[in-house]
Amino acid sequence: MNVPPSTPVVLALDFGGTKTALTVADRHGTRLCDLTVETAAERGARAGLHRAVGAARTLLDGREPVAVGVSTAGIPGAEGVALAPNIPGWEDLALGHELTLEFPESEIRLATDVKAAARHECDAGALKGCDPGLYVNLGTGLAVAVVAGGRVLTGRHGASGEIGYNLRTVADVGRGSGERIPLEDVVSGKALSRAAHTTGSAELAHHIKEFIDELAFHLVNLAIAVDPQRIAVGGGMVRSWDALHAPLRTALDAAVPYPPDLVPAAHPYDAPLLGALALAVEAARTGT
Repeated sequence: MNVPPSTPVVLALDFGGTKTALTVADRHGTRLCDLTVETAAERGARAGLHRAVGAARTLLDGREPVAVGVSTAGIPGAEGVALAPNIPGWEDLALGHELTLEFPESEIRLATDVKAAARHECDAGALKGCDPGLYVNLGTGLAVAVVAGGRVLTGRHGASGEIGYNLRTVADVGRGSGERIPLEDVVSGKALSRAAHTTGSAELAHHIKEFIDELAFHLVNLAIAVDPQRIAVGGGMVRSWDALHAPLRTALDAAVPYPPDLVPAAHPYDAPLLGALALAVEAARTGT
């Protein structure tokens, strides 16, 4: 790190289902160095956390951060991270407590990754000035965030926008989560990757069409419910934006009374990390 050792720094981490992204920045948010490591979810939650902390120590090069901002799949709480099935054991890991032990001199701030991403896109990205706006994350999993009045709607339990749990058909009504197939199991990067490994090319093409159609169905219903000015789409699947945009645009125009703009996020792949960085910068500034 080519900055004086006395310069205060902050650390941001984004824990995802397949990778963990890290950045060290000065206390104003200027990024100094970055690193990405595999989450290695199959090794369990604690191994993934230790891997990320080790990578952070490498980036910090002996420094202690003033603050640590974290975005994570799932909903971080005092005792664990709820609704995070993509990382085995994550729900039982007291992430905030563990990070406090690792960085005892730092202010620690945690947020759900999609909400952190939406906050960044609202503050400095594709949803800036949009009221309301809708952020859609198409990554390993599936979730959305609603921005209204310049703020991200969290919901009573922090679970606003967890559409991966949506019912898919009328037949799902009254069925528990173990008795039906939730939306995320068929509309997500993980689902598409699974299909690519288990089907032939003709079957995969059919699967992709069904994938996009079902995504469009739920996106249209969301747009009708929220009446957003703009929908911004982020996550790894934005790499396939050319294939996604036209059918989603057609579906919105056909069914939504006031069709919103539909754009890729300004930072489609690292908005959660940038949101975590914003948390760290804010914590460094306020110290509370």
